[in-house]
Amino acid sequence: MLPENLRMTSHWEEGPSQGSGPPNQTITFGKSQGCYMSRGATFLLVVFMLSGLVTTGLIVYYFAPYLTPASFKDSKKPVSASLIQPRKGDEETVRAPCRSSPDTTDEAMMTNEKLEEPAAEVIIRLTTETSLSSVDLPSSGRKNTTEKSIVTSIPLISSTTEAETSATEQTNRRLPRALKPLHYLVKLQPFINGNFSIIGHVEVEMEALEPTSNITLHMADIITRNETIMLRALDDPHGEDLKIRQHEYDNERQFYVAHLEQELQPGHKYLLSMEFLGYLNDHLRGFYRSSYTDADGTHKWLAATQFQSSDARRAFPCFDEPGFKATFEVYLAREENMTSISNMPIAETLPVTGQEGWLWDRYNTTVPMSTYLVAFIVSDFAHMNSTFMDHVLFKVWAREEALLQAQYSLDIGPRILSHYEMFFNVSFPLPKLDMIALPDFAYGAMENWGLVTYRETYMLYDPSISSMYNKERIAMVISHELAHQWFGNLVTPYWWEDIWLNEGFANFVEYIGVDYIEPSWRVKQRFVTQVMQEVLGLDSLGASHPVKTNIVNGDKITYKKGSSVIRMMNHFLTEATFRKGLSNYLDAFKYDNAEQDDLWRHLTEAAHEDGTLPDDLTVKIIMDTWTLQMGYPVIKVVRSPDGTSATVSQERFLMLRKENSTDTHEYRWWVPLTYTTEDDPNFNNTQAQVWMKDSEAQLTIPSLPSKEQWVIFNPQETGYYRVNYDDHNWELLIHQLFTNHRVISTINRAQIIDDAMNLAKAGHLSYRAALHLCTYLPREAEYLPWEAALNNFDFLKTMFSRTSGYGAFKSYLLDILVPLYDSVGFEDSVSDPLLDQYKRQKAVSWACKLDHPDCLYKASSLFAHWMNNPDNNSIPLNLKSTVYCYAIAQGDEAEWQFAWDQYLRSNVGSEKAKLLSALGCTKTVWLLTRYLEMAFTPSSGIRKQDSYTVFAVVASNEMGRALAWDFLHNEWDRVYTFFKNIVMNMIRVVSRSFNTKQQLSELLTFCEAHAQQLSSAELDVKQVIENVEINVAWMRAKHDMVVGWLEKNGYSSKLRSHK
Repeated sequence: MLPENLRMTSHWEEGPSQGSGPPNQTITFGKSQGCYMSRGATFLLVVFMLSGLVTTGLIVYYFAPYLTPASFKDSKKPVSASLIQPRKGDEETVRAPCRSSPDTTDEAMMTNEKLEEPAAEVIIRLTTETSLSSVDLPSSGRKNTTEKSIVTSIPLISSTTEAETSATEQTNRRLPRALKPLHYLVKLQPFINGNFSIIGHVEVEMEALEPTSNITLHMADIITRNETIMLRALDDPHGEDLKIRQHEYDNERQFYVAHLEQELQPGHKYLLSMEFLGYLNDHLRGFYRSSYTDADGTHKWLAATQFQSSDARRAFPCFDEPGFKATFEVYLAREENMTSISNMPIAETLPVTGQEGWLWDRYNTTVPMSTYLVAFIVSDFAHMNSTFMDHVLFKVWAREEALLQAQYSLDIGPRILSHYEMFFNVSFPLPKLDMIALPDFAYGAMENWGLVTYRETYMLYDPSISSMYNKERIAMVISHELAHQWFGNLVTPYWWEDIWLNEGFANFVEYIGVDYIEPSWRVKQRFVTQVMQEVLGLDSLGASHPVKTNIVNGDKITYKKGSSVIRMMNHFLTEATFRKGLSNYLDAFKYDNAEQDDLWRHLTEAAHEDGTLPDDLTVKIIMDTWTLQMGYPVIKVVRSPDGTSATVSQERFLMLRKENSTDTHEYRWWVPLTYTTEDDPNFNNTQAQVWMKDSEAQLTIPSLPSKEQWVIFNPQETGYYRVNYDDHNWELLIHQLFTNHRVISTINRAQIIDDAMNLAKAGHLSYRAALHLCTYLPREAEYLPWEAALNNFDFLKTMFSRTSGYGAFKSYLLDILVPLYDSVGFEDSVSDPLLDQYKRQKAVSWACKLDHPDCLYKASSLFAHWMNNPDNNSIPLNLKSTVYCYAIAQGDEAEWQFAWDQYLRSNVGSEKAKLLSALGCTKTVWLLTRYLEMAFTPSSGIRKQDSYTVFAVVASNEMGRALAWDFLHNEWDRVYTFFKNIVMNMIRVVSRSFNTKQQLSELLTFCEAHAQQLSSAELDVKQVIENVEINVAWMRAKHDMVVGWLEKNGYSSKLRSHK
């Protein structure tokens, strides 16, 4: 999964009957005996009854469940909605009054009318103000007609996605281990074109592993009726149902608990069935609704799912943990003009009894899988098929007007899937795989087994409109999600602390898949700058965390450090041994759950068989030092006076050392040391030449060349560490870069730049050396070293942007960059190698960023030509983002409005994304203010999933930074209610440039004021604060040092005085 971390709460509402909902039901009332009263008492009783009728009518209008429709009578069990009862102790305070007539048969009606917004407000108010709400609702006519129905309001608790939770809290939220699910039957009828309600029925077959007198399932945003919940022993099919003495709902943990009158016995199997009412929410999780407008201007609805990590429970009651694997038989009801897809192929399609125009799609039973991988879509989308694989039917789905944009995905998807079968030596186990591009999707993509879901921008590509970056990104995301079909789907972690085994492997293997289909792109090289060098920055914080940790959906450490240490392991084991161990691991744990020690064991066995590790050394010994403790080492290499040996030491690399730190852990790692020398420069040997143990503070490496020849440690930057040298070796490396930089491999040139700049930032190396080293860059023709340098220059530019030294720093950068800009030109050439195209894009983007007159003139001219000819966009595809942004920045309302109109008009997701980002580049303050307002206003034209993008581009704009910070201050409640799970990312992006004590104080005050709402993101808050502390410390200790070096080398911002 590629996360966007957008999580929302859902609400319930119900409107009058209309459209294509379930058939209307007749409501009847029985008689009851009366009594004699005085006129006054009668009058008061009449007033009371009328008031009660009005109140009841309103409640039923908004909240009443439905009667069992005839459509569900074809299933194995009749289905009706129900409401669960409150926990013991709450019953007396919330139970509705008993009806006076025991023979009354009231039948409520589920409508297919779109729900009114005011009802949502009522539900939210009830949810936040009361834990339970009681409503006297009609029964279904089954069993005891006098039984009361209790509405249990379900607080919409977001899963822990950003912060570590304590082991105790995690345990308390885990389901009991007494039962394990074996099989689910799930039947759902979503009213997509009506009031967004869902009629549901679930049966769970389970086995008792130990004696237990209760059954506990996960459930959220679901309403059930007690009398439909039944339990029977499968060992005794003719026996009576087992009695449930009490139904309990634990709001905080989202547990439904059935308390039984007798214990379930180990080794026996049982079937629990229940019927429920669900809701297609608009919060992009669980079973949710999405929409789009077709070419004719018609508004179309669809329903989609996103269950990872803990939202399957919002679609049906279940054992919603990754360790509870089971098989699933899914039924989806749909209207005839729509289609449905799920994890498996459709087994049969049948008419829905009693509902003309409705059909049931019954799907083949799945293989054993976790609940978070279940998926279903109901839409009117079109599809295309591939015949590349003879044993897997591969399809792509999209809006009909956008279907042709899925051709590239259809071309590469089956090829990558087939390559993975060979790479892992394990066949894809399902008979089909669908990929679908959704208009609204919280994440980048999701690896549901057999039904992979994507944002449109990550699956749809138009070669006449989209850039090469868009094409590469689509390939990478598809490759990532298909890798999950093995890592995550076939073999799944027991619990989320090992989610890095899913995401780290998928993040690593995606580069293998793309390198196979597009070898000229050289993506394996780019892993270093795209993944490893980026996460080294985050992992240098004191507030980092281990790879293996209780973070449910993962973060950059999970994805990028995870994949970086896997890449390191691939090199020190050798790829042949690595693949052998992976294949054995996947075969041993297929359709099952595993943890990292299981993987270590199989890799060790392969390594010992192949002789790539000594017999007394295991993968666990090595890798536990990289996965169970945070951070990484800086390897210090100090050569002897004659250069023929070197003392090598390790210490944890921290960007900011705090004197008052309470962390007393001694950080040491098993480090695979590799190196090469000037007299024999071999950058291809990446297997460990020396192992530095976690018990060793230092060691000596002999047999090095003389002191006049350099050494370089960590060839190809395969080891997850930084390298620092003595001053003399740094001078030798700098001299080599100026005389013949090609002697050093491209990746290691990028490594030397990145290490030098970060060592200087942390105080391990002088900025004199680091900045002097970078002045070789005008000689550099390769993309990778430029990418590493510009990534680091971005930090310096941010620090300098509001200081008097910015002019001098800008002149220094322009002297380095303009030769590259002049050499690559402004004209794009799609026939150039990919990295040459990227080099041009970087050069043009930075030239405009540094106000280079030629760049700004060309950007404005190209955009003006497009404005004069709206149907003829001649802007080079790879330069669109830069041209759009800087033309709008130099323009005013006319340019902004033109871009907005083009955004609304475009049918291509990547083009809409570019325009959406560029609109935040304007320097007109009122336009930026309006844009922020629009991002958090429903029906503004900006999709909810894109609200963070808008905020981020405004916050990154020099003119918009203060506006964004003020907006977050003043509109916190509105933003938190609108999309609470993006607020942490908003704080992170807006504070990125903070570098004064005043700004740090404001940030601390802000986070303290909202501590309760940010409690689930405690670790993220610490990281954001630490980053600002680093900025403040850098300004205090390093700013003047850099200004001094700039002035000494002819770059000054000082005004010349008059003589």
